[in-house]
Amino acid sequence: MVTIVRDEAPAVYLDHAASTPLRPEAQAAWLEASARLHANPTGSHRAARAARRALDDARDDVAAVLDRPSSEVVFTSGGSEADNMAIRGVLGARGGTAVCSAGEHHAVLEPVERAGGVTVGLEADGTVSPDRLADVLRAEASVSVVSIMTVNNETGVINDIPALVEVTRACAPDAVFHTDAVQAMSWLDLRTHVASADLVSITGHKLGGPVGVGALLMRDGVVLDPLISGGGQERGRRAGTPDVAGAVAFASAITATDAERPEARRRLGALRDRLVAGLRSQLGGRLMATVLDGGAPVAAGIAHVIVRGVEAEALLFLLDAAGLQASAASSCSSGAQDPSHVLAAMGIDRMVAQGSLRLSLGHTSTEADVDAALAIIPPAVERLTACGGG
Repeated sequence: MVTIVRDEAPAVYLDHAASTPLRPEAQAAWLEASARLHANPTGSHRAARAARRALDDARDDVAAVLDRPSSEVVFTSGGSEADNMAIRGVLGARGGTAVCSAGEHHAVLEPVERAGGVTVGLEADGTVSPDRLADVLRAEASVSVVSIMTVNNETGVINDIPALVEVTRACAPDAVFHTDAVQAMSWLDLRTHVASADLVSITGHKLGGPVGVGALLMRDGVVLDPLISGGGQERGRRAGTPDVAGAVAFASAITATDAERPEARRRLGALRDRLVAGLRSQLGGRLMATVLDGGAPVAAGIAHVIVRGVEAEALLFLLDAAGLQASAASSCSSGAQDPSHVLAAMGIDRMVAQGSLRLSLGHTSTEADVDAALAIIPPAVERLTACGGG
């Protein structure tokens, strides 16, 4: 028997960039599809055909939010698989050299590094400079894939994907351009922001869909070596029985996110700014708003700060004990002893970076969450600094 532990009091959840709660419409869609669409959609009988129609409809809905043909949507188990599929798939099919930014999610960075690829350093504001990318591309022969994330998963910094694609076309015209847009869907209209990218990774659980389903948008004509083979599913690009209910719920979440985005950006951007302003007011010079003062555009729901003189691990422990849930960096890095590779790529001193804190908001965030955070975080910092930094 699986036991679900329920807290006595509801927690203040400020870790939406790691995973955001399931949207009601996505949950309803998943429950209905799970009960009704039990057949394998690759079959030929009536139940299989119903499942296949639902899968096709979900594919159409996901494609519409990015203004892409539905033939480009390849359903995956999430963003990490989509990222690996992009990098390893291109290298497997074409060989050559992979290039990515030094601030990528590890699902991109590690495949690039393992293949002997090249990284592009970040600017002090956390962005990837088109000029710096151009310098790297001119110095490398046979670049086959370039990967730059749309929104950084730790800092929330938004990269200028159209400009980076333009540089890639000019300096490495044969290269495929991939962008990890996993963190971007809630904040940007990807119809325009990633329109020129050849490969785009997205996932469900960052925007209120279920965990375990995502997609790689794959421009027609791009050839990848499949990560998973042994079946003809997804037009031969990814074998395995499709998760129909997951795809249907993902499509429901992405459609709702797209419809609500303008208002969500306004509301959550205001909440984020009030949170940072309140922390500054109470913590003074001990608080460094990592990228919000740097001039680079930042996703509305992410506040990445550094609290000088404390260690994030100790601070997170106190915050969790007080009912506030956040993270030190990306969800894949929390708990690790090494400071963030993203902050290192930005040139932030290792000792300073140890005080990094990512506070991220999402569709369930409220004014009360910000009020609670402003009541919890400063006393926790005071306690740690009084004890010598934790």
